[in-house]
Amino acid sequence: PGLCAHWVLGAYMDFLTPKVIETGLVAFTTFFAVVGPIDVAAVYAGLTAGMPAKNRQRTAVKGVLIAGAILLLFAFFGKPLLGYLGITLSSLKTAGGILLLLIGINMVLAKSSGLSSTTSDEAEEASHKEDISVFPLATPLIAGAGTMGAVVLLMADADGDALRTTAVIVALLANLGLTLIFLLIATQIQKLLGVTGLNVISRVVSVLLTALAVRFIFDGIRGNLMVTGMT
Repeated sequence: PGLCAHWVLGAYMDFLTPKVIETGLVAFTTFFAVVGPIDVAAVYAGLTAGMPAKNRQRTAVKGVLIAGAILLLFAFFGKPLLGYLGITLSSLKTAGGILLLLIGINMVLAKSSGLSSTTSDEAEEASHKEDISVFPLATPLIAGAGTMGAVVLLMADADGDALRTTAVIVALLANLGLTLIFLLIATQIQKLLGVTGLNVISRVVSVLLTALAVRFIFDGIRGNLMVTGMT
């Protein structure tokens, strides 16, 4: 048994190379920032105020499952679509980095960008809907434009490597799982943290997101310069 356990541990460590660990950490941090599970839970608590607990739970599960299906669709078919459209990885990194940077800046300023949250018109429409699992919960609150762009960017950055691709998918599923947990205890989170607490957490995460966004932008610019032969 000891020899078997040692072999399993050795094989496990062979898979967890520094590059795979880095990919997983970057993906998890990026998804946590653009999805914003705690922010989503706070909005959800407001949208479901007065709704029976059983309905809130059912809506939360349905919303997360739909959002997961949308994001996995983008994860596995986003890069082939970009290839069909003639969009290079370097261009995607630059554009995706700019998009994430805008989200990060708005998070620092505690502003709603509409890229990973609802606009005022969307919030007004949602307040009159009985079933909010698809709109606005699944999209744009969870699977917003920022999250869709991030998942395509991170999958493309994995460059077809099976382990790095798996790390991105695991990070995505982990964030969806966290989001579901926070949705199920949304009312308690809102009461515990309050508006100030939510903004503090959002701003701390946004600093990490902006740093990652700048890295993607410079990687994209460097790649484009190499293609054009300017470096």
